[in-house]
Amino acid sequence: MASPRTLLGFDFGLKNIGVAVGQELTLSANPLTVIKARDGIPRWDDIKILLEQWQPQLLIVGLPLQMDGSEQEMTVASRRFGNRLNGRFGIPVEWQDERLSTYEALEQLGIRNKMQSNKRGDVDRISAQLILQSWLNQQ
Repeated sequence: MASPRTLLGFDFGLKNIGVAVGQELTLSANPLTVIKARDGIPRWDDIKILLEQWQPQLLIVGLPLQMDGSEQEMTVASRRFGNRLNGRFGIPVEWQDERLSTYEALEQLGIRNKMQSNKRGDVDRISAQLILQSWLNQQ
């Protein structure tokens, strides 16, 4: 039987990318950090440091779909980000539907509007946690 894997989950955004860490042994995910991005291009060195630190065997990237399940512009950008993660670092990537993850993160933080929040990084980290936890729950 294979050893339980460590996983990193990503909530991709054009300015901020939330990151969470999870473990198959405990089937739990925890918010970790936020990586800054410029026009959807992350600070790859920051991601490399996280990968070296946590040594995940699998990466989970949130897939922002419309409520009807159709794709949108951010869906394409998220897929591109996941493919680049795999291409740069050679770690397998899987996608997880992330519909309503930001809304749920705002609810957990007691925030009504993500734009009014000075806790934007918290929202992104918790969104990544929710995405990763959702993936773990389906396993």
